Amino acid sequence: MTVDPLIAPGVHLRIDDLTERVTTSGGPGGQHANRSRTRVVITWSLDDAALPDGVRERLRARFGDGVTSSASRFRSQSQNREAAIEQLVRRVRAELIEAPPRRPTRPTRASAQRRVEAKRARSRLKRERRGGAED
Repeated sequence: MTVDPLIAPGVHLRIDDLTERVTTSGGPGGQHANRSRTRVVITWSLDDAALPDGVRERLRARFGDGVTSSASRFRSQSQNREAAIEQLVRRVRAELIEAPPRRPTRPTRASAQRRVEAKRARSRLKRERRGGAED
């Protein structure tokens, strides 16, 4: 397997923790697609994985009890297996990246003035559309 077992600092993916299921891939393809079990579904159970508690809870909040990934873009089961594992690793890595905290900002004086002026212009336009009562 060419997958990197290190997902993030302190988070390792052991191939033994993965559950694999193979099915027929859907879509067009005739008899080959209907009979060949080339689609691979990989599940990583978070209960069985050796993870730090903070990481386990964060992944559980996002994915539930396990992270699932599937691939059926190749005609080969082994290529789909590799693609599904790589996709699973990418999903977990993306979830473990912490976003920098947002620094609150205030609107500039010019943008506040533009906003108020736009509201006045819109109000004026609506007032002119109403018109007055005709005699």
